[in-house]
Amino acid sequence: MKTKKDFSLKEVCGEFILIAEGKNNIDFSNIISMNESSALLWREIEGKEFTEETLRDILLEHYEVEPEDALADVQKLIHVWKNSHLIEE
Repeated sequence: MKTKKDFSLKEVCGEFILIAEGKNNIDFSNIISMNESSALLWREIEGKEFTEETLRDILLEHYEVEPEDALADVQKLIHVWKNSHLIEE
């Protein structure tokens, strides 16, 4: 999988948001809000190829969490990102 181009992660008033940039992405009704851990993952993999295991390992490096819990969270997040058209296979 890989993140799609033309998205920029910003921190605004302590909140992380993903904003579509470029003339092809002028839909302000679809601003994506992210929590701290999903923003961390996005920053780590932005513009790179990644797998579920890549994301799981990043979570394990930064948080005290069981590997199976991290993987379950990653699978949910990937589902959200796919449905929001933020990543491609």
